Amino acid sequence: MNLLILRHGQSEWNAQGRWQGQADPPLTELGERQAQAAAQQLLDAEIIFDAVTSSDLQRARRTAEILSGALNVDDFTSFSEFRERSAGPWQGLTRKQIEASWPNAIAEQRWPEGYEADHSVAARVLPVLRQLAETCDRLLLVGHAGLIRALDRTSNASDVAITNHLSGRWYQLQDRLIPLDGADFSGEDLEHELE
Repeated sequence: MNLLILRHGQSEWNAQGRWQGQADPPLTELGERQAQAAAQQLLDAEIIFDAVTSSDLQRARRTAEILSGALNVDDFTSFSEFRERSAGPWQGLTRKQIEASWPNAIAEQRWPEGYEADHSVAARVLPVLRQLAETCDRLLLVGHAGLIRALDRTSNASDVAITNHLSGRWYQLQDRLIPLDGADFSGEDLEHELE
């Protein structure tokens, strides 16, 4: 299966600079426009998908609904397994608040208790992808930056920036997940690097 995983459009907490984790804030108006712009870029590039899926968190689900509608893909599902990683006690905090209580923890990748590890994210995502691959050759998944980073790290991918909304990576799913090129359908430059 060929797979494109994109980060959702801007949410209300992205706009406030808050780490979301598995919290469920909605898209902003800008986030909706980002999804529409990404859909147009995909149409212009004549990139076709058999199915669209997403995290069940509303920021990803709504982004995917916009994309599937614009791309005329009727096969749309959402799964809790595609949620963002749990951010533990950092959920809802700004980077400044995290730095105040956990100095240099982000830079040093010292995650707090309750912060979901990469292998845990991959362990819940990959079985669902394998299931979808049984009936789909080209899949668009709208997920989260932390999900993409976790899949990249567990598949030894080269670093790709997932700082813009509607950016992500192409993969191929065979007996294992094979990372391919980065993708950016953001249409807007945002400087949020939140997971």
